[in-house]
Amino acid sequence: MKANALGRQVEVLLPTAVAHGFDYSVPDGMELSAGDIVTVPFGRSESLGVVWGAGKAQIAASKMKPVAICHEQFAPLPETMRAFIDWAAWYNCAPKGSMLKMVLPVAEIAKEGRIQFEPPPDNAMQLAPLSPAQQQAADTLAEGLSKGFSVTLLDGVTGSGKTEVYFDTIARALAADPASQVLVMLPEIALSVQSLERFTRRFGYAPVIWNSDITPARKRVGWQAIASGQARVVIGARSALFLPYTKLSLLVVDEEHDTSYKQEDGVIYHARDMAVARARFEKFPVVLASATPSLESYFNARQGRYKEVTLPARHGDAVLPDIELLDMRKPIVEKSAFVSQPLRAALAAAIAKGQQGMLFLNRRGYAPLMLCRTCGHRFQCPDCSAWLVLHKSKNKPAGLPALSASHGEGQETVAGDNNKHRLECHHCGHREPVPKACPACAAEDSLHACGPGVERLLEEVHEFLPQARVAVMASDSMDTSSNLSETIADMTEGKIDLLIGTQMIAKGHHFAGLTVVGVVDADLGLAGGDLRAAEHTYQLLHQISGRAGREQLRGKVYLQSFLPEHPVMKALLSGDRDAFMQAEMEARERAEMPPLGRLAAIIVDGAKEEQVSQVARQLAAAAASEQKLHVLGPAPAPLYMLRGKFRQRLLVKAGKSINLPDYMRSWVGSVACPSSVRVRIDIDPHSFL
Repeated sequence: MKANALGRQVEVLLPTAVAHGFDYSVPDGMELSAGDIVTVPFGRSESLGVVWGAGKAQIAASKMKPVAICHEQFAPLPETMRAFIDWAAWYNCAPKGSMLKMVLPVAEIAKEGRIQFEPPPDNAMQLAPLSPAQQQAADTLAEGLSKGFSVTLLDGVTGSGKTEVYFDTIARALAADPASQVLVMLPEIALSVQSLERFTRRFGYAPVIWNSDITPARKRVGWQAIASGQARVVIGARSALFLPYTKLSLLVVDEEHDTSYKQEDGVIYHARDMAVARARFEKFPVVLASATPSLESYFNARQGRYKEVTLPARHGDAVLPDIELLDMRKPIVEKSAFVSQPLRAALAAAIAKGQQGMLFLNRRGYAPLMLCRTCGHRFQCPDCSAWLVLHKSKNKPAGLPALSASHGEGQETVAGDNNKHRLECHHCGHREPVPKACPACAAEDSLHACGPGVERLLEEVHEFLPQARVAVMASDSMDTSSNLSETIADMTEGKIDLLIGTQMIAKGHHFAGLTVVGVVDADLGLAGGDLRAAEHTYQLLHQISGRAGREQLRGKVYLQSFLPEHPVMKALLSGDRDAFMQAEMEARERAEMPPLGRLAAIIVDGAKEEQVSQVARQLAAAAASEQKLHVLGPAPAPLYMLRGKFRQRLLVKAGKSINLPDYMRSWVGSVACPSSVRVRIDIDPHSFL
């Protein structure tokens, strides 16, 4: 029996939105230590929790509820993990209990019955042979395995074999300590499909997968395997970072630049940055892998805060694809079309040779806007400041009229019975059928779809490549993991000639037969006032370009652009990434923006518009006057209404030396806020919508 150093009262932190723990008594015969996972009564039910320390003795022992169960089958959360949770809650201005909820994500995790994992088979590992450049990179990464905390940026061009390099590092970490665990973080669920297959093929067994797509039952199995130390390798999304590993010895953040690592709902945090913080607390190495590093990681490597390992060339005989800019201001597109003639010809030629093509457009659905040509009415979501997106029926019955092709200005008349078509909000999920007449003026046959989405590209491709085997990969068409896996497998095996998709297809995938990639609207990400717009657009277009020509076949990329003179387009065409990054760095330095300065945001939302505006004005009035702080706003958010809530934003621009978390917490805490209005703090914001 373990010694009880905490006395007969303990503080238990619960996985709910609370800033502190609650005191409970320790029953006779039960001995507890800090970090123990327990079940305690809470309200009218019971809740999992973690012993955070000795009780505060603020209430009489007779009124204190006792701890119900100590789950001794799970290792206690170590002091370093608890310190990381305390720090992450402070840094992100979040309730400590909300951070713990990511450690204890489902109530069923401590149910009776242990999960037994079969040990990995002996001598099953079949790592791919590394090139001299890859071997040198792997050796450098391996040097850090036994030296505590470090951060290394693995900066390699697309197709250079970064995954095989960090697989080698994982193998060495597992071999060095039979109790060690490794986490590989991926930004998208889609990437885990090929990563799982590659890992299983190389290591001879499957890792534990952790993302939002798995069922609660699978989460329980995975969590128990992780918490008991049986799961040696975990491949997961950002939430996998907070799981209670018994001995995490290596953490890989793949595609570290990806914006999906920024959590926008619930607790607002950046998983890449929190990964570095957890590694610092628990003293193990982190590898940040990318072909297009974030400006933050690039800056840290240049400043010597991060180590850097580079892979400047593609693996084997493969070379980087040629890139051609197609100036859409010239007459290279047929009337009513969105794919230019040069791109059409390139796709047709590649498919005729038995090769594959890819079309990228970062717009789901059929068309991003529906309007009435008679009165100009635009269909808008009733709960969000966003236009409704037209989607076509996935399984159109025979005889249903199609959307007619009469759009000399890039518009298309919606004709006939459109009950099988729908208008959808991509922010809140609101759906409604396409009406027969305009709801504003009652005009019939006057509704037009404006602009293209991936479904519309599919329709156009069928016109100029009628015999091609075409598939669409977007989040709404890949509604199950099996659909996604099947599509990726079909593309890998050459059963698909042309893949059309959104950013789901832009990174991580390896298709040997893919030689032609076309970007339909390369300028799309440059719109708006996002300070990272150029950086993110460059990263996305570089990543989608990197899908072409990854093996023996030479690749070609076509970027359709109305802004061919833009610095992003010039950088992609020249291949001089570092010059582009340096120019971006200098622009940020002049503006004192991240990573040369700091930002924080306040988002105020509520159902009553005047209440939201009043709280926002009070916050602005309460802002402290400091020379190194500049408060902007309040101003209506670009998405002024979201899911039925009005939204106002304030932005704080600060010097690097300012303690932003303490300042923001003190500032927001000084303003009384009605319960109907929510105020959230976003440290290091990435989205300004």
